[in-house]
Amino acid sequence: MILVHHLNDSRSHRILWLLEELGLNYEVRCYQRDPNTHLAPPELFDVHPLGKSPVIEDGENIIHESGAIIDYLVRKYATNQQLQPEPDSSAYEQYVQWLHYAEGSAMLPLLLKIYVGQLGDSGEPLQPRINSELDNHLGFIESSLAGKTYLVDEQFSAADIQLSFVGEVAHSFGLLSQRPHLKAWVERFQARPAYKAAVEQGGAYSLAK
Repeated sequence: MILVHHLNDSRSHRILWLLEELGLNYEVRCYQRDPNTHLAPPELFDVHPLGKSPVIEDGENIIHESGAIIDYLVRKYATNQQLQPEPDSSAYEQYVQWLHYAEGSAMLPLLLKIYVGQLGDSGEPLQPRINSELDNHLGFIESSLAGKTYLVDEQFSAADIQLSFVGEVAHSFGLLSQRPHLKAWVERFQARPAYKAAVEQGGAYSLAK
């Protein structure tokens, strides 16, 4: 059985959600953030040297990094191109692009907004550049979703799961009010039964509206 090392209010929600979409049996080992620092507990260093989540154990395979975990689970357990396009299609190349874009580019300005915001007045000089990058990336996603239900070829895929955290964090900052396509996409995927089941399995998730 797949074991998921799950940190509350984190990216690892995406892994529980994917497992629910795939209909797989899995076990969740939950870890709680420090209520004051919001950092992961030291117990996660016993799981992986980085002390980060998500991490999964599947037999002898121990995998970290949400993108790598998603790629592994889809390749190993999805059937009939479930959650990804045909590998020899042009849609597959778009799928891979979105899968890597989520953490490779889109998440950085949101993380900067979170951390620089904690600096108070000291961080103010950086805010214009951060906001410019946020406008750039969220504008790109917004235009990419115009007239579409999901990111790739009108089919829900693991790319939507991987990019979901970006949409949810942006929504928590109130950045989607002028981005109707992105906002509708977030509402659409949060209404999926598997998404709701993952919240039940993982516990309170503040980004689930």
